[in-house]
Amino acid sequence: MSSLVMQADHALRGPALRGGLLALLAAVLFGVSTPLVQALGAGLGPFSTAALLYAGAAAVGALSRSRVDLEARLARADWPRLFAMALMGAVIGPVALAWGLQHTSGTSASLMLTLEALFTALLAWRLYGETMDGRVWTAMGLLLLGGMLLVLDQRLGAATASGAAAAGWLGLLAVMGATAAWGVDNTLSRALADRDPGQVVLAKALLGSVVTALLALALDEPLPSAAQAAGLFAVGATGYGLSLRLYLLAQRAFGAARTGSVFAFAPFIGAACALALGHRSGSGLLLLGGLLMLAGVVVHLAESHAHEHEHEPMAHEHAHTHDDGHHNHVHEPMPVGAHSHAHVHEPIRHAHAHVPDLHHGHRHGH
Repeated sequence: MSSLVMQADHALRGPALRGGLLALLAAVLFGVSTPLVQALGAGLGPFSTAALLYAGAAAVGALSRSRVDLEARLARADWPRLFAMALMGAVIGPVALAWGLQHTSGTSASLMLTLEALFTALLAWRLYGETMDGRVWTAMGLLLLGGMLLVLDQRLGAATASGAAAAGWLGLLAVMGATAAWGVDNTLSRALADRDPGQVVLAKALLGSVVTALLALALDEPLPSAAQAAGLFAVGATGYGLSLRLYLLAQRAFGAARTGSVFAFAPFIGAACALALGHRSGSGLLLLGGLLMLAGVVVHLAESHAHEHEHEPMAHEHAHTHDDGHHNHVHEPMPVGAHSHAHVHEPIRHAHAHVPDLHHGHRHGH
């Protein structure tokens, strides 16, 4: 009996832990990028900054594409969604952030990014019906409360500073607009989480880079120096390209709402980096807010959700293995490891640990 309980517990924590760690790593990469973008983009226009960031992200997408037998390809029907993702996530979002970073502190901007998780989770809940049980709401509450304490710390610091230091609310509103745009982008990308993440990153980043570069030329924005261009390209490759790839994989394993909520740890990472770069000294509120956000991430990683549920017949294509309890079709010869092809799921009713991933979009009565 104890052996069965241990196996069930291990299976229960697997999906949440895997998706949570992917989302956390994506958050770290993006969080580090925010103060770096502010430092490297000084004197540049927002469109030029966004173009360089997503040029770097496009390079990562081009280099990380998978073989056709390992991941599902993008389909023609995906392109309208990709254009919408590029508009919201690779044009409006980064341009608003780049402008906001030029009008407020790196620490303030990093902390304001906490709102992206809230927009993403609420949209995923309303549009996709993703399960939001007590544990998930608790984790989101801890993350949001931690972010509020960090913003309060920033506001109190500004109140005791000079009038010039206390300014910058327009910049913060621009960053808030960026979080709303990225929340829509995250929700749109959920439907493409089963596609080759390298292809998705390449398509979105290339579209965004081309559009923002053309707008930068049309507005006659100043040209970057070689050092600025190289730095922003590198930051875009890691903080936007690689981070987006990990984010998509997390959505595949974890669902949009949970991925967005764990990703809310990014502001704390950005704030810590901003402090390290000398933007501000630490305080008790900053430490308490960071601990609350860390507690929220831990609650997510330890999520438990298992019950009997039914799978309707389904035909689709995505990367899969044959040891996950959902893919029992037969190959000749049987492949080893992950592979991708069109396949059919027969109806099945069973009980196991799961999260709102590609195969578990069912509704709950409570």
